[in-house]
Amino acid sequence: MPVLHQMQDSGNCYKIRLAAHQLGVELTLKDYGLFDGATRKPDFLAKNPNGRVPLLEFEDGRTLAESGAILCYLAEGSRLWPADRWQRAEVLQWMFFEQYSHEPYIAVARFWLAYAPKEQLEKKRHLVPEWHAKGNAALAVMQTHLARRDWFAGGSYTIADIALYGYTHSAAEGGFDLTAYPAVGAWLERVAGEPRHIPLATRW
Repeated sequence: MPVLHQMQDSGNCYKIRLAAHQLGVELTLKDYGLFDGATRKPDFLAKNPNGRVPLLEFEDGRTLAESGAILCYLAEGSRLWPADRWQRAEVLQWMFFEQYSHEPYIAVARFWLAYAPKEQLEKKRHLVPEWHAKGNAALAVMQTHLARRDWFAGGSYTIADIALYGYTHSAAEGGFDLTAYPAVGAWLERVAGEPRHIPLATRW
């Protein structure tokens, strides 16, 4: 059985658990702490030199890092990965948006404001207005798109939705007011209503 090296509260790791559960893919979970430095130790760096989770490890020793790559691998041949070439490109478009325009601000604000030690937060406090401004800009892009469509790509629920759901549904922990984005809120409810949905706190 594949092993998911993960942190339970990480939105990036949650994306993998959610997709795997919805696809019926069984995983063994190996947990790491937010502040224990375990992903920077030699045994983990031998698996992923970037020293980050999620990391999916297969029975034959192969490892796959980066949440987007893992989502694509798991979704291959399933309803979460469209058969149409254009629709697949749309999925990737929104997954790239999530990693470059969304996650660096919404996830970062969530980490520092909700999980980081207070003394460390004070060193980053001056960055909070920028995180909020750019995170809200990303939410506004999502609002504009979702005001016209139920899903992000291909007219149905895909890994693009899972990728964006991971940190959007917990954005309030980073100080974001999601009531300002009603179409995003309605989309969050649709995602939560998908078959075999699991919340962030659920291990499996």
